Formats: sequence, C-alpha cells, structure tokens
Amino acid sequence: MTREQIKRNVLHSTLSGYGRLVVRMGLGLVTFRLMYQGLSEEQFGFWSLLWAIFGYGILLDFGFGYAAQKRVAELMVRKDWDRMSEVLSSIFYFYCVAAAVIVVLGVLGSNPLIDLFRISPEHREEYRRILIVFLLGIGLAFPLGIFPEVLQGQQRIVAANNLSVLSTVANFLCVALVVWAGLSFTVLVVLSLLCMLVPYLIAARLAFTRMPGVRILPRHFSWSTMLDTGRFSLFAYANTLSNVLRNKADQPIISSIIGVAHVAPFQAGSKVGEMFGQITRQIADVLSPTAAHLHASGDKAGLHAMFTSGLRFSVLAASPVYVLCAAYMDGLIRLLTGVRNPSSEMVWAGQLLLFWYYSLVLTHWVFKRMFMMAGQERRMMWQGVAEAALNVTLSLSLTFWLRSYLGVAWGSVIPTFLFGWGLLWGWAAREVGLSRWQLFRRTILPTWIAILPMILVAVGLRNQPWWDSGSNLFLLLAEGACVGLVGLASLWLFALTHEEHVRYANQWTARRKRSTP
Repeated sequence: MTREQIKRNVLHSTLSGYGRLVVRMGLGLVTFRLMYQGLSEEQFGFWSLLWAIFGYGILLDFGFGYAAQKRVAELMVRKDWDRMSEVLSSIFYFYCVAAAVIVVLGVLGSNPLIDLFRISPEHREEYRRILIVFLLGIGLAFPLGIFPEVLQGQQRIVAANNLSVLSTVANFLCVALVVWAGLSFTVLVVLSLLCMLVPYLIAARLAFTRMPGVRILPRHFSWSTMLDTGRFSLFAYANTLSNVLRNKADQPIISSIIGVAHVAPFQAGSKVGEMFGQITRQIADVLSPTAAHLHASGDKAGLHAMFTSGLRFSVLAASPVYVLCAAYMDGLIRLLTGVRNPSSEMVWAGQLLLFWYYSLVLTHWVFKRMFMMAGQERRMMWQGVAEAALNVTLSLSLTFWLRSYLGVAWGSVIPTFLFGWGLLWGWAAREVGLSRWQLFRRTILPTWIAILPMILVAVGLRNQPWWDSGSNLFLLLAEGACVGLVGLASLWLFALTHEEHVRYANQWTARRKRSTP
C-alpha cells in the first residue's frame, strides 16, 4: 500500500469506527431499556452477570489477539503464507485448548457456581442449564474471535466494524423479538450467542479471501512459533493487565475504604468521562495495524508522519468534545443518570475523570498504540506497569486520606499527567526527531488556539444572567449546539491549513457529484 492509500484507509476506518460507536451506543441504550422492562429482576441480573464474565474474558486472551493483528500486518507485506499459516494455526489451536479447559471446568463447577450466584430454588436448574449453554457458546466463540483481529491486521478495519454493527443490530432485533413474543430466557441467551458467532464466521470467510495460501490446520501448529509470537504477546498482555488494573480498580477501592454506597455517585460522575473515552479513542485504535504495516515495510519516515498526523487529528477531534463536556458536566450527568441535582462532589469527580481521559488522548493513546506495534513493546510494558502501580497506590492513599471518592479520581489524574508529559511526551518527540516544543506546536497548539472562541462562547452562555444555563434538556441541547457550531467553525478556520481546506472541499464536491443522478 502506498502512503496515500494508507491515509485514505485510516480516514475511512476512523469514520467507520465512529459509525459503529453511534450504532452500539444508540441501540445499546434501547436494548438495555427493553431488557430492563421485559425481564424479571433475577433474569436481568443473571444476564448481566453472564456478560460481565464474558467481558473479563479479555484476560484469557493472553495478548495473542493483539499479537495476531501485528503479525498479520507484517506478514501481509511479504505475503509469507507459510509463516502466516503457522502463526494463525498456533494461536487458533491454543485458543481451542484454552476454551475446552474453560468449558470443562465451568460445566463441572456449574453447581457451586449457581449456588454462589444465589439463584432462587425454583429457577436453579434452569439457570444452571443456561450457564452451560452460555459456556459452550463462549467456548466456540473464543477461538473464532481471532478473525476480526486478522481483518484489522489486513487493514480491513471497515469490514470488521461493519460486522460489529451487524452483530449489534442482530442482537437488538433478537432481544425485541424475545420480549415482544414472550419467548423463554433460554431462547434469548441462544440467539444472543448466535449474533456473536455468525459475524465471527463471516469474518473468517472474509479474512481467507485475502490470504489464498493460508491454511489453519493442526499440523501447522508450532511450539517455536508460539514462543516467538508469545514474546510480543507477553508484553501486550502485561500492558492490557496494567490498563485493566488502572481502569477497573476504582470501584473495589471505593467500596473497601468508604463503603459500597459511594460507588453509585462515583459512577454517575465518571460516566461522562467513560463515554468521552469511547468516542475519542477511535483514531488511536485504527492506527495500530497501520503502524505494524509501516514498521514491517521499513518505512520509518511514513511511521513518524503517520504518528504526528494521527496525534494532531486525534487532538483535533477530542478537544471540542472535551470543552462541551466540561462546560455542561452537570447537565450531562442529569441526562445520563436521571439525578436531578448532582452534588458538587459528583461534578468534580466527572470533571477530574474527563480531564484524565483527555490527558490520555494527548499523551498516551496514539503513541502507545502505534509504537507498541513498532518494536517498543518492552518499554511500553514497563511504563504501563509503573503507571498502573502508582495509580492504585495514590488512589488507595488519597481515598483513605480524603474519605471521599475524589481520591480515586485524583489518583488517576496525577500519574497519567506525570508519566504522560514527563516521560511519554519526550519519548515520542525523540522517536520522530523533534523537540518537545516542536512536537507540541505541530500537533496540539493549533487546536488549542482554534478552540479559544468556543471556550469564550461556552463561558459566556454559562454565566449570562437571563436564564438558568443548561437547567433543562432543551437549554442543554440548544446551548451545546451553539457552542459546538462555534467550535467547528473555529477549527475549520484556524486549525486546518489552506491545503487541507482545498483538499477537503474538493473531496466533498466530488462526493456530491457522484451521489447526484
């Protein structure tokens, strides 16, 4: 692929990622409401528990999914089908063995597991059968989950995103059918598993069309290949563990020090930051396989150019969203949670965690995702582990000292800020051959200057004396729309170059001509 093709692919993949996110968030809210109203409390709780267990299944990936993405991107450059057969066969059959062990242990331990979940006696046997069905479905899905990673390694992120959208839409339709027709809980679980398995099979079919010489067979399993791939996957897995520890330790810390009742208001404040994080990490996710491709091609200049442009556009996309969320944090908390009057502590937690996610956009996500794929996985691992350890230590200490869940928020912000600007920013600048100030001036400063009018309009609307700013849904949406439009206009006028103005205007004109009969 040429650099121009890579740029177009990154753009299309990013737009596709945002489309997938919109569909998942929109249908997710509707699906949640349908199930909450259509299932009994015990059914809904058991359903949530099953998929929470599946969510923690990422820890059983052992980093091989990320490794598969990297190795496919590298081997596609050389079209080394024999080596790719060994890599994918080794990972696939390792997953098969791991899945078989998990299923067997789960089935054998289904009785004590059901007792642990405290299911009512009249539903105990039914839910035990559902648990076994769920484990069998997950056992089938676990090895097949490698194929969406293969699609990403092939630079076909749009196809992977389309399959994710297909899975989300199909799952919504199945939930609606079960609730509307009054079908059994078991049918709901089976249909949801099928909505996950079928897109995986389609992904496998699509992946093999670009790898004509690849065969996933037991005879291609290689221990030496597992060890070779495992060196990278070990670092990737340690990095994933540190991220999970950094991101998921908040609730246990809060509940163990100041009580479980404080988890709910903390979640209410942090929900805005979580959604901001989901929206703004799309570009960084797209750049991972691109970085592996450029690194395997030996195109160091292209890798550096892609990093600086990727970081610039990531900041360009995230900054106006950050200003909007920070300006209307109280209204957003009311909208998302239904809390009429968010406490100041709740709003401060939201602001701190929103700033934490914005800091990750500036200093962490693009650099770490790209250079993890470009030979820096060992240093990335140690940096991630050290930051996660400091995060947990500070969160424990500050929560105990302040006797407030704000201690957890500060415990997240401080290490990210210190490691981001103190270590990662200088490291990134050295990698691309720039000084810290030169990298900042090229990637961040133009956006910050461009959003100054947006900040002024937001401050003006929030402090004007004529109405209670953001006090209801209409005012929240109307004021947010005004601030957002000013931000978009400012970014277009001041953050983009003249050449980008011309190029995007020509692309828009060409698309309009193609869409006109």
